[in-house]
Amino acid sequence: MKIALVTGASRGIGLAVSDALRANGMHVVRLARSLRNESGDRRSDIACDVTQPAEVDRALARVEKELGMPDVLVNNAGIFFIKQLAETSVDDFTQTLATNLTGPFLIARGVVPKMVQRGSGHLVTIGSISDYIGFSGSTAYAASKFGLRGMHEVIRQETAKSGVRTTLVSPGPVDTDIWDPVDPDSKPGFTKRKDMMRAEDVAAAVVFAVKQPEHVDVTEIRLLPTRYSPRG
Repeated sequence: MKIALVTGASRGIGLAVSDALRANGMHVVRLARSLRNESGDRRSDIACDVTQPAEVDRALARVEKELGMPDVLVNNAGIFFIKQLAETSVDDFTQTLATNLTGPFLIARGVVPKMVQRGSGHLVTIGSISDYIGFSGSTAYAASKFGLRGMHEVIRQETAKSGVRTTLVSPGPVDTDIWDPVDPDSKPGFTKRKDMMRAEDVAAAVVFAVKQPEHVDVTEIRLLPTRYSPRG
């Protein structure tokens, strides 16, 4: 049975990806800052703040000891808010980069080189439409997601011909609780929540990528709602 490691997996896209991979026969290990084990397997859920190197090291060591190195890594953990530049504090910016960029770096650094040594594995990075388009009010978020795209592309180059596959999934607006503070339905120019994609749509894209034959590498997937508003 293949092992999949999913970060930010307690809710939203991460939870949907975890459920979809499990439904496709993988043993899924979920990482998040707070988790309630619902699988009945104590090895399947690990509380971990991915911004903390020591916690990441402990979590990955536990996974490797109890299950072995993951076959699939889904770097999903992230935070989101909308603030104009003048309203974005240094702490806002630093926390966003730590969660959306440093966290995925720490996880990838701990897993991908061992995939390369083994000669197989799949890194899936959950990006965003904001990893290739800038939106007003997203200074911190765009900086983190553009950076995440850049890091992923470099990892792709460094793992070329190693047997390790890499996929960047960049979805537009997805109806999860990250939109609750924004209330897009009340703001002109935003995609209404009823028209947004669902977390399960992103999960289906991840499953599509990882279920391809080993000689096929789906390098990038971009998803948008059919009724998409350019603002978000």
